[in-house]
Amino acid sequence: MLHADSAWILTDGKAGDETQCLGLAAALGVEPELRRVAPRAPWVWLMPWGPIDPREAPGRRASPIAPPFPDLLIASGRRAVPYVRQVKRASGGRTFTVILKDPRTGTSAADFIWVGEHDRLRGENVMATLTPPHRISAARIAAARAAPPAALAALPPPRAAVLVGGDSRHHTFTSADITGFVDRLKALRASGVSLMITASRRTPPALRAALAELAQEERVYLWDGSSENPYVAMLALADAVVVTADSTNMAGEAAVTGRPVLVFEPSGGHPRLKALLEGLRHAGIVHVFRGRLEGSAYQPLDSTPSIAEAVARAYEAHRRRFLSSPRDASVADA
Repeated sequence: MLHADSAWILTDGKAGDETQCLGLAAALGVEPELRRVAPRAPWVWLMPWGPIDPREAPGRRASPIAPPFPDLLIASGRRAVPYVRQVKRASGGRTFTVILKDPRTGTSAADFIWVGEHDRLRGENVMATLTPPHRISAARIAAARAAPPAALAALPPPRAAVLVGGDSRHHTFTSADITGFVDRLKALRASGVSLMITASRRTPPALRAALAELAQEERVYLWDGSSENPYVAMLALADAVVVTADSTNMAGEAAVTGRPVLVFEPSGGHPRLKALLEGLRHAGIVHVFRGRLEGSAYQPLDSTPSIAEAVARAYEAHRRRFLSSPRDASVADA
């Protein structure tokens, strides 16, 4: 879709941020180089507004943004914002920069900015959608549905994919949360629904142990981490998707299935995630998880293709303007 000879993804390594960037890159048809930043004090305290550490300047050997600079740079996270500015400046403006999520420094932070509809940032170079970009596409869902892993295909329908997150800066699975969530999963299984469960690196040990105990029952599959995660296949085979409300990515990915999304909210919360879930509830996609199937099918929701199309248009316009400028012509001739 996008004609770029080189591309970077720039984050501080957070899995959620990197996943969104990788999803956009895949939709654009580019193979990016992953670059990660780890700013030290006191520079990290100034981010996203302040400069980067001079020891990490592009000319330094250990710099995370050492040249040659890419045609396209996709970044996410407040710590990446000053590095994006530095690449833009050091490349002479040639690198087209994209930031996912509000950079908190205004619309001039990048050539293109994506934000969730719940964010306030707006501008000519800003695109807002209900769900974030991600790596789950309709094509991947269809391929997994056509050739699912034997262990999942053997589970009798109806089936529920259970996407379990964990503790975060804004959410905590208390003992009561763990008991309540697992009890509802047990009730769902008792109603005749097969469970396909996958946990994350953030899943607390007590919750992981409770899920492992549940997996001893019939019609329950728990990915144990010993093989490739059948995450996409779970979504493809699901008649409903149970999601813990601690990740915007999981909620957005679940909406691609066109199947009801049943949400369990652990203790805590974040205004942005709550706004996303409220938008999905308004669209008839999300329902409270009460231990039973609820809701009906809907038109699958995937914002990634439209975000990629908007980025591609802006990128091509940037390249036309840049290549027609006298400055770039002189650089190309050098």
